[in-house]
Amino acid sequence: MKTIPTFHIAPLSLRQCEEICSWIYEPPYDLYNWKPWTEMLEEQNEFADPSIRKEQYAAVMDEAGVLCGFAQFFPLTGVIRLGLGMRPDLRGQGLGVPFVKAIVREAVSRGPSQEIDLEVLVWNERAIKVYSKAGFVITDRYTRNTPTGPAEFYCMVYSEDDQA
Repeated sequence: MKTIPTFHIAPLSLRQCEEICSWIYEPPYDLYNWKPWTEMLEEQNEFADPSIRKEQYAAVMDEAGVLCGFAQFFPLTGVIRLGLGMRPDLRGQGLGVPFVKAIVREAVSRGPSQEIDLEVLVWNERAIKVYSKAGFVITDRYTRNTPTGPAEFYCMVYSEDDQA
């Protein structure tokens, strides 16, 4: 029987940011690929901006200290909106639910009284299945602009009935 690692959250280092920018997701998930690290630094985009990295981003590590993904804890009024990405070679190995639950535990510790939600593209059935198993429920469907044009999203809210 395969052992599922225990994930923990740590500050996101510059080396890890550069590594994340090198990850290549296969279509149709390639829209999650980041720009090259040199471009990110030049533009001070997202986690290349030191203050945004410190305030919003974190590394998701396994028990051996290996980078397995990242999380973003985007602050909204009364809500922590999650963004996350798992290292592409780890997808499809049954790690999604414990990975997401580790991120939820961190979000709860950052804002114990705040709602936790995330957005997911409606076509991303794989992610929706994982988020549902991790305790999220679909509460809304809407269209919003993306870098590639308008797209349909679900908003999924963490239900405390299924504790992380």
